[in-house]
Amino acid sequence: MVHFLYRLITVALLVLGPGTALGQSSEPANVAILLDVDGAIGPATSEYIRDGFEESRRRQAKVIVLRLNTPGGLDPSMREIVGEILRSPIPVISYVTPSGARAASAGTYIVYATHLAAMAPSTHLGAATPVQLGGGSGWRTDDKKDDDKKDGDKKEGDKKEGDKKEGDKKGASSPTSAGEAKAINDAVAYIRGLAELRGRNVSWAEKAVREAATLTASEAQSQRVVEIVAKDLPDLLSQAEGRTVTINDQQVALHTRSLNTTAIEANWRNRILATITNPNIAYILMLIGLYGLLFEFISPGAVFPGVIGGIALLVGLYALNLLPISYAGAGLLLLGIALMVAEAFLPSFGVLGIGGVISFAVGSLLLFRGDVPGFHLSWAVVATATIASAGFLVIALAAVWRAHRRDVVTGEAALLRSAGQVLWWADGKGEVLVRGERWAAKSESEFTRGDRVRVLERQNLKLLVEPDPDAPPKS
Repeated sequence: MVHFLYRLITVALLVLGPGTALGQSSEPANVAILLDVDGAIGPATSEYIRDGFEESRRRQAKVIVLRLNTPGGLDPSMREIVGEILRSPIPVISYVTPSGARAASAGTYIVYATHLAAMAPSTHLGAATPVQLGGGSGWRTDDKKDDDKKDGDKKEGDKKEGDKKEGDKKGASSPTSAGEAKAINDAVAYIRGLAELRGRNVSWAEKAVREAATLTASEAQSQRVVEIVAKDLPDLLSQAEGRTVTINDQQVALHTRSLNTTAIEANWRNRILATITNPNIAYILMLIGLYGLLFEFISPGAVFPGVIGGIALLVGLYALNLLPISYAGAGLLLLGIALMVAEAFLPSFGVLGIGGVISFAVGSLLLFRGDVPGFHLSWAVVATATIASAGFLVIALAAVWRAHRRDVVTGEAALLRSAGQVLWWADGKGEVLVRGERWAAKSESEFTRGDRVRVLERQNLKLLVEPDPDAPPKS
């Protein structure tokens, strides 16, 4: 079902056509196209790069400059971008910029894939170990683990140098399961292939994956990871002048010094996709959808909550289909909502409701798998959603409590102990008017027309009555 929704929304976006940022009128061929990757790499990024490459080919650009500042991102999106670079008939230059930027994790693979790689001063790249998605043992390599490793090496300073090197070789890269070993070896083979293709440092590429190694701009240049260190874009184009790159097994000389530069911004489709694939937005859309449909089911005919809820749920599911979600987390979240709703209809003095709140909070925290940079839920969003859901539960419980304390106004329970008036009576039976209705009645007492009575019991369609003790005495 989710796959069908994904196809449906994708086709709708394509039918509506591209935005205004792409597809402008033809520009001179003597141009360098600038594409910016700023932030986590996800589905919106890969679509933006694909659209940008198509536009570059249409404009017959001489070179594409891919400006990078990313902490990493999703593996499928990164591989799509790398595939676009490898298939590109136009030379692609990666440029990690501005100063202080990074091309970490997935960004490192992209740098290795480009025909020419450059960095601005005070930038860095590396830490390309794939983050494990899901539960498992929680193995991953990150900056904190690197620091712990270095501290451990210092504490083991009395060991032999050979033992220390062996420990460094294993160190942070040691997987703890067959699945992790597959993931790390696949990533190593992938980046080694890119390094061999572009003639870059193969051994450091492997180290970046196995040990999450990092390099500064000057170190990367000295170790043949990048070719250029440039302070700005004109400096980059000047240094790239005359260099040769290989495209489709042919040597191509770059003539970049006199190129005009044109930046291509993300179009409205890219911006919408970037917005809805933000985990926080996708999470909120899903909750709006669920609660909107729930309200519509509880109060049929409201229409507006159902329409808004349906749209929000479809868009939220489309976004979740593109993100690394945990089905266990999604199950706990839905269970939490179901328990809180059940509390409103099957009062359990808060047991179902409290369990629902706990399940909702835990499911929200587990909804997005792993620790992929830029693709995790904000604690503030989870806390707000949990408090809002708990508030809904409190309101529902309060309504149930008031309903229990309120006198019954319909049905047989409302009829019992109700006061009535005798319409006629003879031989221990007659008719009485109770709550605006005429009832056949009987009693061991005798009454006259107009006497006040009280209902004791209903026997099929006949009432058993007695004199009303609260009736005023007859004069």
